[in-house]
Amino acid sequence: MRRIPRVVQLIVTRYLRWLLRNRLDAQQLQAVVDRAIATLPIQEKLLVREGALRSASLNRQLAWAMAFVAGAVNAGTFLAVGHYTSHMTGVVSSMADELAFGDFTMAIAALGMMLSFLGGAFFCSTLISYGQRHRMRSRYAFTLVVEAGLMLVFGFMGHVLEKKVEFTLPVTVILLCFIMGVHNAVTSIISGAAVRTTHMTGTVTDIGIELSRLAYVNIHNKHGRQRIVANRQKLTLYLLILASFLAGGVAGALGFKHYGFKVTVPLAGFLCFLAARPLLLELRLLLHRLRKQWGPDAKEPSADGD
Repeated sequence: MRRIPRVVQLIVTRYLRWLLRNRLDAQQLQAVVDRAIATLPIQEKLLVREGALRSASLNRQLAWAMAFVAGAVNAGTFLAVGHYTSHMTGVVSSMADELAFGDFTMAIAALGMMLSFLGGAFFCSTLISYGQRHRMRSRYAFTLVVEAGLMLVFGFMGHVLEKKVEFTLPVTVILLCFIMGVHNAVTSIISGAAVRTTHMTGTVTDIGIELSRLAYVNIHNKHGRQRIVANRQKLTLYLLILASFLAGGVAGALGFKHYGFKVTVPLAGFLCFLAARPLLLELRLLLHRLRKQWGPDAKEPSADGD
């Protein structure tokens, strides 16, 4: 990628400095941003802390929100396009069946769905890696905004895209698989794979494991033998994911039944709502840096560069 020409950088820098000194009050802007952040009912670190640094509370809030959206998109879009777009196990199995029976057209369609999902995960990870390298606190929030934008494309152009076919698949199916790849990847990366929201096979398996441990009776408490106990915190998380996915599926199916493609608009709005706090925090930091560098109290650089 070519660098921005030096003269353009200089013009933009001088314009922003003039704007902050003569037209905008950076302190007032920052106060407005601070008030907006304080009013949001979202935990400050929801889309900031990663992996082992995340608390159980952060993971629970992330789990129900993302699982609800995943369930709504997955179940609702089945009514719209006739495909479940997040179940890669079923897609790969279908591809194997079609190859075995010689139906290469359907096998290519299944391959296209899998590659679209993979592409979404690849794209998501690339965005997050770029943000990490450039120390962007809002890298996960920005990824959700991109996902919301893709949902809006599907919502407003679904009827048009449905008629276009690539690799024997409607473009709508390719787009939805890509969105689900992004959705699952962002949740998996930020939670350290503790939360996965686009498919329930692993979640239901984990619920069964923890319920078995919960029901197990430790009759013989012999010295040196570890008791079988359930991880109630994990069990609560898995049940929350399952319930949210189910609730989202019901809401999404009803929405697509009555409103069609445009039901993705409130889902996109909900993703933007989740991303709002980190983005506002990023804006606050940016305003602070600009005020420090170009505010009324900042020193003008001398002509000789000292």
